Amino acid sequence: METLPSAAERQQLVSFFLEVAAGQTADVAARFLEAAAWKFDEAVQLFYVSNESGGVESSFLPRQTNGITSAENMLASGSSVQGALEDEVRAPLPVVRDILNEDPAFFRSQPSLDVPFGISRHSAIWESSESVLSTSNGTHDNLASLYTPPFSLMFQGRFDQAKVEASLRGKWLLLNLQSHEEFNSHMLNRDTWANQAVAETIHSNFIFWQVYHDNIEGKKVCTYYNLFKLPAVLLIDPITGQKMNAWTGIVHPERLLEGLLPFLDNGPKEHHAFLLQKQKQRAAHDSAVINVAGKEAVKDDVEMVQAIATSLEDTRGPRPLVTDEESRPEKSHATNSNEKLTYPPLLEEPQGSKGLCTVAIRLPDGCRLQRKFLLTDSIKLLWSFCSSKLEDGLKRPFHFIQFYLGASRSLEYEKALTFDAGGLSNSLISLVWD
Repeated sequence: METLPSAAERQQLVSFFLEVAAGQTADVAARFLEAAAWKFDEAVQLFYVSNESGGVESSFLPRQTNGITSAENMLASGSSVQGALEDEVRAPLPVVRDILNEDPAFFRSQPSLDVPFGISRHSAIWESSESVLSTSNGTHDNLASLYTPPFSLMFQGRFDQAKVEASLRGKWLLLNLQSHEEFNSHMLNRDTWANQAVAETIHSNFIFWQVYHDNIEGKKVCTYYNLFKLPAVLLIDPITGQKMNAWTGIVHPERLLEGLLPFLDNGPKEHHAFLLQKQKQRAAHDSAVINVAGKEAVKDDVEMVQAIATSLEDTRGPRPLVTDEESRPEKSHATNSNEKLTYPPLLEEPQGSKGLCTVAIRLPDGCRLQRKFLLTDSIKLLWSFCSSKLEDGLKRPFHFIQFYLGASRSLEYEKALTFDAGGLSNSLISLVWD
């Protein structure tokens, strides 16, 4: 059973109550305190609830008989107050608003997925850790900076604008379609696009455009080129929109450079000019073939008439047909299986970067060789290099074929060309046995 406060403590509680409930008398304060069993907090709440229901009613005021308050009346009045409180509807709780994280840097670091044209340079997720506000716990480390997109290479605009820009500048359009959910997309940013050789090649020969698959332009590209696996890298002809080459998944720098190598010498304009010239040559060739076929048909008819006339005039029977064929001696080989071919001596591979070129050679078995040569060296050193790498290189003759866009040419040992004059700088050729 709780003990009631002493008289001095009650007087102190009444004083506290009057400080809170300004304008009330000591009797009213004592009345509410007694109704709340002299609990100050409950008495104050009881007072404010009574005010909200229409003020302190007269029934709440203490009744005095001969200046002395009756304890029985207080208890009865307390019961009436509790009944009144039970009948009243409790006021709604006040609306409380709070911030879970007051650090503004937390909100700035959230990525924005609604980028209208592509991957924006100003997206806050790619800000460096130095630009993020420091807090009491230290500076926020922005891990996304490790996988920053190559903004220095990227064209900012829509897909159709990128094609127009590439067409005007006579460059191929290199497109990278990325996905937020695929970690390979971030690996491309970190390993492939950040590679110095790849970056220099793209900057000199291509217009680079990167986009996420879930925005407007990305969905358009996915639908047009029927892309299902991401990330994807496409090489686009900006004039016709034709897909010239494509890679999916993680594309390492060496693989990408090898795929882009045939497109470095000629841009899309030169490619279409070559196709037009080739089409004209094919049309002229077809016309010449038709004319030759017609002349041969007429010649066959004349010979048939002459043969019939000869057979009618010849009454002695058929004569044997004697043909004077020229003897064709068999092609003599310069060397037999026991003799070895001789090629110029091969010096050590030059070092450095000035005046050098790199040539990649694909062997008949699918393997690939690569070596650096001086631009002023003779292409005969290719035979010297490959003969030392092949088992039958000194016994069996061979030559090389260089492929262009839609065409090829043969490189023979007898040609006195340098790597610079032969256009073999940074090219890929194939070795073919004679």
